[in-house]
Amino acid sequence: MEVFLQQLINGITLGSIYGLIAIGYTMVFGIIGMVNFAHGDVFMVSAFIALIAFLILTTWLGITSIALALFIVLIVAMLFTSLVNWVIERLAYRPLRGSFRLAPLISAIGMSIFLSNFVQVAQGPRNKSTPPMVQGEFVIFTQNDYAVTLSYKQLIIWGVTAVLLLAFWYLVAKTRLGRAQRACEQDQKMAALVGVDVDRTISMTFVIAAALAAVAGTMYLMYYGVVSFSDGFVPGVKAFTAAVLGGIGSLPGAVIGGLLIGLIETMWSAYFSIDYKDVAAFSVLAITLIFLPQGLFGRPDVEKV
Repeated sequence: MEVFLQQLINGITLGSIYGLIAIGYTMVFGIIGMVNFAHGDVFMVSAFIALIAFLILTTWLGITSIALALFIVLIVAMLFTSLVNWVIERLAYRPLRGSFRLAPLISAIGMSIFLSNFVQVAQGPRNKSTPPMVQGEFVIFTQNDYAVTLSYKQLIIWGVTAVLLLAFWYLVAKTRLGRAQRACEQDQKMAALVGVDVDRTISMTFVIAAALAAVAGTMYLMYYGVVSFSDGFVPGVKAFTAAVLGGIGSLPGAVIGGLLIGLIETMWSAYFSIDYKDVAAFSVLAITLIFLPQGLFGRPDVEKV
């Protein structure tokens, strides 16, 4: 029982990171109908930005307050990652928006390869580590000499994820930008006719998706303390799996899907072979597509006539 509870805590933490990345997939797909396969590498780039910013703040500028340093790192990562994704949308996706459906997909895969190789050349192929950002934990209970613990960094990840999800829900449901996003999701041509700036709305969607990926990248770096140029592919595909599982296009579904993927991965690692944890996570995608193509919270496609 104690092992189950510990893996439940670990799974919720990992699933929170996947959920933040998955929102970026489901936002872009919901508005322009494109799966942005470069989004995982944008997440990886944000983790490197957070790493560089943290080392500059603590080593060069001598900031000793970890809370202040972490807050500044989060802001810097969100700003620079949003700028990167804005440039990607302007250069790689917008010119192909009216092309055949495979063109943006090919462009997204090419951008993914470009980002991965650029970081590999710029930062080197080896793993980059950082001193522990947050230390400490408290014991929930002890049974049979096994302590179930909850670390402070896990609490931070839970809290940041919950606050951002509430803020994002308010943005989509209550603000002018959110109404414009929902209008573009329904029909871009009609949205343009009623005065919605479609290009600006799509650009802002990419910016917001990148900001959430930056939060996930910072939390990932804080949690694991190490990042590599190859860390964009597998977490990105798992986040995409979470978006499909929850129902791509559904924001609550993306978060719940991320939590489920995180739980499946950690539980499999605890009770079965850790070598097959990725197989277990990706098998969920195949099973979902076979038996529940629209996902848990997705809406069935309705053809407009």
